[in-house]
Amino acid sequence: MVSRLRSCWRIFLYLLLTGSTIVIQGSALIFHLPWRETFPMWYHRQVCRIAGIRVERRGRQSREHPTLYVINHVSYLDIEVIGSIIRGSFVAKAEIAKWPLFGLLAKLQRSVFVERRAPKTAETRDEMSKRLEAGESLMLFAEGTSSDGNRVLPFKSALFSVAEKRPRGKPLTVQAVSVAYAKLDGLPMGRYLRPYFAWYGDMDLFTHIWGAFGIGKVSVVVEFHKPVTFEQFGSRKAMAEYCQAQVRRGVSQALTGRSLPPLPEPAAPLRPVAEAGAA
Repeated sequence: MVSRLRSCWRIFLYLLLTGSTIVIQGSALIFHLPWRETFPMWYHRQVCRIAGIRVERRGRQSREHPTLYVINHVSYLDIEVIGSIIRGSFVAKAEIAKWPLFGLLAKLQRSVFVERRAPKTAETRDEMSKRLEAGESLMLFAEGTSSDGNRVLPFKSALFSVAEKRPRGKPLTVQAVSVAYAKLDGLPMGRYLRPYFAWYGDMDLFTHIWGAFGIGKVSVVVEFHKPVTFEQFGSRKAMAEYCQAQVRRGVSQALTGRSLPPLPEPAAPLRPVAEAGAA
């Protein structure tokens, strides 16, 4: 099923493209060129073309700047898929910064690296707040890890701490985005084929890349769900659960082809009695 010739050709084209764009994007960052934020989108689109990835967009993307996009995580290919249609920086685990090649690419897109150690948590949050205050959108994989692509893991409420911020004095717009690897060569992709694209557990990265680049053309459904703000929930947990439910519904629709009823609108949190009386 995996074509060695296709894998070799696609990986060769990927390395050729990446080698040349590293210099271009690096120069754009050094000299603060105006297209340093949009050039990564062009790069990710070319990688999708090389890897045989077709992105199908659904829903309406937020027009607010900044927006915090919270996304389910299936594979390293999510970076190419999401990066090809959203302008912004990814929020990534700190260890990715040390990965060969991919760590450099993450830095060139000005990713915010999240430290799990408590002394570094505030520093990471401050960096995210600084980016949002500057009007830059961030992309967050809210599960904290990748899944098998057949389900959505619980969203980690701690990752939603930045959603409480009010950049430029306005509530931060948060938009859930679902990613589903739905078809292979135009046919619905079953559970037994999805691991060719879903990277999780203890899978070897480079062996997985060889298979993903050599198997065929994949259709990925990306759905933008209705934006929300922290004020509609009052707690990180409630917001995380609602966004996860949005994404879970989007993934289910993309994989099954069945339309599901929309989620009810989030109810605004009740104000304290004294405050309500004063109003």
